[in-house]
Amino acid sequence: MNEKEIVLTAEGLTKLERELDELKSVHRREVNDRIRQAKEYGDLSENAEYEDAKQEQAFIEGRILKLEAMIRNARLIDESEYAADEVHLGALVKVRDVKNNDIYEFAIVGSAEADPSNRRISNESPLGSALMGHKKGVTVDVTTPRGLAKYKIESIKSSTPKKAARKAS
Repeated sequence: MNEKEIVLTAEGLTKLERELDELKSVHRREVNDRIRQAKEYGDLSENAEYEDAKQEQAFIEGRILKLEAMIRNARLIDESEYAADEVHLGALVKVRDVKNNDIYEFAIVGSAEADPSNRRISNESPLGSALMGHKKGVTVDVTTPRGLAKYKIESIKSSTPKKAARKAS
């Protein structure tokens, strides 16, 4: 199976590794204990606790497989690959909505780390992809569900210290 490369910040990779460790060391054990206890109740065909625990086990095992694949296919963002004065993966960007003068600040991250509520937008999102490669002072057009929006790039900063890129292993 040809798996897609996952672009991550070092912080994002660490977060995935912590989640994987937690699932393997804590949650897996907890659900196995629940299954064992539910089996002690007898007839499994009418045992809701057993069914719930088995469903949770399936979810946890699926999430573990997904996280392992993401980590295996991770590529850390190397900001030295990009021009410092252009919007790029890992950059902290401040934009101004031309229509209403509202200012927004966020980090441009890979889709696996996107979390708009925490000001982390994907480079694949409409706004993220419209901004990629542009410089401070440029106004970009973004097609949104509400129609066309215009954003002027106010500033671009590096979000991570300069490090060499590495393939996560």
